Amino acid sequence: MTSEHSAPNRRLVIGLCGLLALAGIALFVHWRWSQPQLEADEDVFKTVDALFTALTSQDAGRLEDCERRLDGYREEDRLPPAAAKVLDRVIEQAHAGDWEPAARRLYDFMLAQRGG
Repeated sequence: MTSEHSAPNRRLVIGLCGLLALAGIALFVHWRWSQPQLEADEDVFKTVDALFTALTSQDAGRLEDCERRLDGYREEDRLPPAAAKVLDRVIEQAHAGDWEPAARRLYDFMLAQRGG
């Protein structure tokens, strides 16, 4: 390969890497800001944290307790409907025996909370 061919190829590779990096950043930003958000309610945050503990320890009793508390927050309008849907799916997944995927899904949800 001659040097006159390597310079355009190098520029092409650098340009493609830059585009891939920008696309990755855009996807991350979209993912983070497209997640439903929890209101600034300490009890709700503590319960979501307890839910994560229940999932990682695969504790059905704790799971039921968190589910009951979250249902109460939903009835009191302390849990936004979109966030409640995500948490419901996580809980359903755990009830189906998929504890680890449920914990990963909840972790991603928690990580995407802007206030936390």
